[in-house]
Amino acid sequence: MTWFREKIYASARQTFEIGKHIYRGKSEYQIIEVFENSYLGRVLVLDGIVQTTERDEYIYHEMLSHVPILAHGGVANVLLIGGGDGGMLEELLKHPVTRVTMVEIDATVIEVCRKHIASISSGAFDDPRTRLIIGDGTAFVAETQERFDLIVIDSTDPVGPSVMLFERTFFENCRRVLSPDGIVVSQNGVPFFQTDELLNCHRVFSTLFPHSGFFVAPVPTYYGGFMAFGWGSVGLDMSDPDLTAITARYARAGLSTRYYNPEIHQAAFALPNDIRELLSYPSPPRR
Repeated sequence: MTWFREKIYASARQTFEIGKHIYRGKSEYQIIEVFENSYLGRVLVLDGIVQTTERDEYIYHEMLSHVPILAHGGVANVLLIGGGDGGMLEELLKHPVTRVTMVEIDATVIEVCRKHIASISSGAFDDPRTRLIIGDGTAFVAETQERFDLIVIDSTDPVGPSVMLFERTFFENCRRVLSPDGIVVSQNGVPFFQTDELLNCHRVFSTLFPHSGFFVAPVPTYYGGFMAFGWGSVGLDMSDPDLTAITARYARAGLSTRYYNPEIHQAAFALPNDIRELLSYPSPPRR
């Protein structure tokens, strides 16, 4: 029996049984691996860190796409930074958006995932609304004159090629290219272990955007409890979802989801006390 050992945290490890090695190679930016696990299906690993699995990818991808789109109610032009496995692209395209511009720095990740984990993207790369750009997402937002209703930052952890996607300058440029009620969302790791990621996003978003905050979801593969998703907007406050409006938009979209539903949408903004304490949020009033 062969085991893959993930070393994402300094004081904790998790292991995955490798049923079969599917791919291992090195791109210009990182080491890429795909292996098969009897329970999780095919697993994508970048530089020794598990990125996604066939078994639970839907939770992460549904929450980081459907929550902001249904909160907004009129998203047409989307910018996706990262997301080389194609799972986020697939979920975004379930909505009647006009176009999704996807900027991914590593073409090899896309090639490997389209060949070896095609179930995650389900043909999204071939959708005519997809505009794929192989390049640096930070440079794109610094240079583009386009405006976007939604920017989704589907990055790896802040190491290697993703480091710049966590810096203030990048988010300043994201704000510049947002439409008036546009939303930017990002993944911010598992706060129980990755406190700095959460706090860095909080410092940046709370000073750049009049409206900002976090919502959470449990993604089994991302060991350590709830995963946090940060959001910011100049003109739209997502922090207190209107369940009636969200339910109506969900029904109109005709979505087929495995984790997301309007009640989950609303509940995701109810942060646990330990996360509220990290963010110095006041306790919610008793009802």
